[in-house]
Amino acid sequence: MSSVVDKKPRLKTSAMIASIASEGQVTRSAPFGHALVELARTKTNVIGMTADLGKYTDLHIFAREFPERYYQMGMAEQLLMGAAAGFAQEGAQPFVTTYAVFATRRAYDFIHQTIAEDDLDVKIVCALPGLTTGYGPSHQAAEDLAVMRAMPNMTVIDPCDALDIEQMVPAIAAHKGPVYARLLRGNVPAVLDEYNYQFELGKAKVIRDGADVLIISSGIMTMRALETAKALEADKVDVAVLHVPTIKPLDTETIIREAKRSGRMVVVAENHTVIGGLGEAVATTLLSSGVSCTFKHIGLPDAFLDAGALPTLHDRYGISTNVMAANIKQWLA
Repeated sequence: MSSVVDKKPRLKTSAMIASIASEGQVTRSAPFGHALVELARTKTNVIGMTADLGKYTDLHIFAREFPERYYQMGMAEQLLMGAAAGFAQEGAQPFVTTYAVFATRRAYDFIHQTIAEDDLDVKIVCALPGLTTGYGPSHQAAEDLAVMRAMPNMTVIDPCDALDIEQMVPAIAAHKGPVYARLLRGNVPAVLDEYNYQFELGKAKVIRDGADVLIISSGIMTMRALETAKALEADKVDVAVLHVPTIKPLDTETIIREAKRSGRMVVVAENHTVIGGLGEAVATTLLSSGVSCTFKHIGLPDAFLDAGALPTLHDRYGISTNVMAANIKQWLA
């Protein structure tokens, strides 16, 4: 992880930038909301549920199209999860939205006992994952993947961009059982369209090949990995990117196959604490399989993160393109 985390001074910032899109980057508006509407047109048991956050999880688009299938539960996340379990018991397929911190911290036991233990068909789709908000520890879900990975029966997904989300929605609907998915909302970058990408539940995908470095990434860090790969071309560094949208179950076969290729440093990049997420899952997989490689890990520190503007925070905690590229060059030196 970047050395700038502990040594860089804490600068004050005034703007709380909520978008992860760079200036001029192609985006699509509310991909989750529109994909759910398309799904619900043919799947009549799909319902939308939220805890006072419909507008901020793009579920308001579903509510506008299917008001009779939309349930606003108020600021009561535990009630939200319990009610979703009840609907699922009666044959509905609830898509439940809130912020990731509220699902994984406030409503954990209700998910564990009323949804996961009975293996119910509830899809929990949560905004503000990892460091995608500048509003400090109360809203930054830096440990959500670790929490949900540990829950039996739970499938865990960390999509990269608008295309990933659009394709994820029907895929998780076709999967029977509980799902926890991170959500990028609002104007979401469209990154994977140019790579002929297709989301498959439980599958990692090689987005680009390269001979020097293999970046294994999920979520927005796949976008950063692709940007880093392009930035390093000028330094004659050839970077491959393996996108891992499904954190659990992990596509260990593809990860092992790609990591075994000789001569490549393996870098795991995740928008999550270095404790319990994709990095540790990949490291365990490689060690258990006897794969020997140079291994590096880019992730958020085991700490309560600062509030501030996202570009400042991403630089500070080592998950911006510039810091990623600089660290990889240093590791290769």
